[in-house]
Amino acid sequence: MSKGAMLHLICGKVASGKSTLARSLAAVPGTVLLSEDVWLKGLYSDHLETLSDYVKYSAMLRTTLEPHVVTLLRAGLSVVLDFAANTVETREWTRRIYEAADCRHELHLIDVPDEICKQRLRARNAAGTHEFQVSDEQFDRISRHFQPPTDAEGFNVRLYKPGRDEQ
Repeated sequence: MSKGAMLHLICGKVASGKSTLARSLAAVPGTVLLSEDVWLKGLYSDHLETLSDYVKYSAMLRTTLEPHVVTLLRAGLSVVLDFAANTVETREWTRRIYEAADCRHELHLIDVPDEICKQRLRARNAAGTHEFQVSDEQFDRISRHFQPPTDAEGFNVRLYKPGRDEQ
């Protein structure tokens, strides 16, 4: 096993708190944070207009970063992937990484009600602090693709239920 390296994966709907949790997890010494939104905006911002564009460029980014993430983990660094592990397909990508690196993993599942996510999303959009603006309609379209992890997938899941008192 890769010298105690840990791959942190995050699953949760838009504005559930994934990036906030990712930054917290990455505060541990010897840990690298890789944020999908930062990379997508930096590399493909002129090409991201639709959900189909996101799917296409996100897949390209994952393919490109996969060997790099494996190398970091094999070097003994822990990695926080701030990539939404929200579908079986995306989680299979992360499985390939931790299996190739022979390291530990933890899938952080954030369970926040949709209305709280939408409230947070509207505030985030108004503040202009995020790489991308997402409307309520886009939230609903994206959320239709959300697949929570199942026991059969075999991930080490840690459940978070923040925001329950915000209703």
